Amino acid sequence: MNKIYYLSSCNTCTRIINELNLPEGFQLQDIKTEPITEEQIAQMRALTDSYESLFSKRARLYKELGLKDKSLSEDDYKNYILEHYTFLKRPVILFNNQLFIGNSKKTVEAAKLSLHP
Repeated sequence: MNKIYYLSSCNTCTRIINELNLPEGFQLQDIKTEPITEEQIAQMRALTDSYESLFSKRARLYKELGLKDKSLSEDDYKNYILEHYTFLKRPVILFNNQLFIGNSKKTVEAAKLSLHP
């Protein structure tokens, strides 16, 4: 399944989705209105090296909860992502069993190359 986990209220996510020129059959999941499930995060984790790589340390809640001063475990990262959508680094693009996480220029370019070889 080819899917993008994103926030519809995020201008960066919207810009990237438009830039990608998605092929037919892509599913878009707005993580604010349709929260991530345990199964979905397990699927993402299987395609990357850690839950931490899926975790956004730029989230306002990260600072508000003082998480930057704590030592978080993999389970902590997973639980925070499941608890609140803001902790997922976005967008997460799942394409042909490859995962592209975040909005860095390098990540977006890699996703484009994968989508349109």
